[in-house]
Amino acid sequence: MYAIVEQGSKQYKVSQGDKINIELVDLADGADTLEMEKVLMVSDGENVKVGTPYIDGAKVVAKLSNGEDDSVVKGPKVYPAQFRRRKNSRRRIGHRQKYLSVVIESINV
Repeated sequence: MYAIVEQGSKQYKVSQGDKINIELVDLADGADTLEMEKVLMVSDGENVKVGTPYIDGAKVVAKLSNGEDDSVVKGPKVYPAQFRRRKNSRRRIGHRQKYLSVVIESINV
């Protein structure tokens, strides 16, 4: 069984037990689970349910992978550069995105 969920303007194909990195989400203090209710599609191999745009009543429950503080992981460092020709103007900055690492516990339809 797998589902396609929308989280933070991105779509993820998830199954039970998958470990994914999603955009950083503010959770309540002490919360160790995350419920994703924007489910676009659910398939169990034979039957496929497609939402318009979301499936009513469906949700995916995910658990933080390493506890509340350790589940924030850093992505790769990127170096965007700005360059203007003939003006002796160059600028190079660094950026490193933070993600939330979660493990999919269940898919409820």
